[in-house]
Amino acid sequence: MHAFEDFELNRFLKQAIDDLKFERPTPIQVEAFPIIRSGKNVVGVSQTGTGKTIAFMLPLLQDFKYSKDPSPRILVLVPTRELVVQIVDEIKKLITYMNHHVVGLYGGVNINTQALELEEGVSIVVATPGRLYDHALNGNLKLKSVQKLIIDEVDVMLDLGFRYQLTNLFDILPQKRQNLMFSATMTTEIEELISDFFIAPEYISIAVSGTPLDNIKQCAYFIPNYYTKVNLLRILLKDQETFNKCIVFVASKKIADRLYENLGPNFGSRMGIIHSNKSQNNRFETVSAFEEGRSNILIATDVIARGVDFTQVSHVINFDTPEFPENYMHRIGRTGRAEKEGNSILLFTEKEEAYKAAIEELMEMKIPELDAPEDLEYSAQKAPEERPAQGATKSHNRNAKLIVGGGAYHEKKEKNRKVNLGNSKKVKKADKFSKPKTKGDKIQNQRSKKK
Repeated sequence: MHAFEDFELNRFLKQAIDDLKFERPTPIQVEAFPIIRSGKNVVGVSQTGTGKTIAFMLPLLQDFKYSKDPSPRILVLVPTRELVVQIVDEIKKLITYMNHHVVGLYGGVNINTQALELEEGVSIVVATPGRLYDHALNGNLKLKSVQKLIIDEVDVMLDLGFRYQLTNLFDILPQKRQNLMFSATMTTEIEELISDFFIAPEYISIAVSGTPLDNIKQCAYFIPNYYTKVNLLRILLKDQETFNKCIVFVASKKIADRLYENLGPNFGSRMGIIHSNKSQNNRFETVSAFEEGRSNILIATDVIARGVDFTQVSHVINFDTPEFPENYMHRIGRTGRAEKEGNSILLFTEKEEAYKAAIEELMEMKIPELDAPEDLEYSAQKAPEERPAQGATKSHNRNAKLIVGGGAYHEKKEKNRKVNLGNSKKVKKADKFSKPKTKGDKIQNQRSKKK
């Protein structure tokens, strides 16, 4: 069994690790440390929750010396604002006893405030690609000194359409640098990115997406509809001792808002909600309240299914079965973090059975199904998305022309069919004086016409 002592960390990092009370390194931290420290390019394929941030920061900080250069030498790119904040917080803990400065850059806040912070000098930058590119274009941030580039959750970045910003950033970064890339999945698009910009990378594969984590206990309930699912949630979440810190994932923002309203009378301040329509301050406050224990139930869309690290999450409940099986893996990765025990509950309807089957095929295992509680109240009420689609009685756009055939409509006679030539006098005049049809000598055009 490996220990952090095996890394022979410098005294500053060793003190920081002791303060964090980490018992032992995770598998990806053990495998990545010597390879990253050797200076090689690295592609790490690993599920979320396996300790990637420590895996890439420890070897980089081991030999990271103080410099008077005010430009960053380590650049970390991540897909979301929440992940920027989380990684900055983790790095700050690691550099507690080191003379380095880390700054987080993301959209949704005043860019000028961030520019003022950058003016003070920075050793490490953690950023979303869009906001980083804005700072680089505005001249707020010089990237000439970047020696180490880390791209985390690269599959999410590409899904969110960040490839354009990534390739532009590659063009303005120094050619001589170490590249580290981490992803939960390996797609054709990622392989193309690696082929274009990485030279002879070393691959590390730990707990690849689709591999069920042994420390997460999974089960499922067959529930006929939305409102019966709500009733089951009320029963489960009343047991606060068991469900002491629970994330409930839903398919959309509308469903999240409706579920929050449905459960509000039962759980009140114990519950928070997060999705992309919430303001940045609201999202940060919701995340803080959940992490600090001021709330213990979090209703969320997939905006936090990746990257954001919550400690000691007892249960992940998939209120809606995700259409893409990889999303299920990312969701349940919120529990059972860093090899701790976790629990996952899947609620599925008849319509969602095919999604469940796809998840089981990806994991190569069946999710055990449990009988619903005897006191579960079955509801006949249907949610909007469960109601049958209305007939094709659509109202026409008032600006659109509705053309109806038949009746008085008939074909025009041949003599009445005219072609609109615009101003006919101008047309005749142009023809008479041989107006040039293209650029060139007017006289030459006239001569050509006489011939």
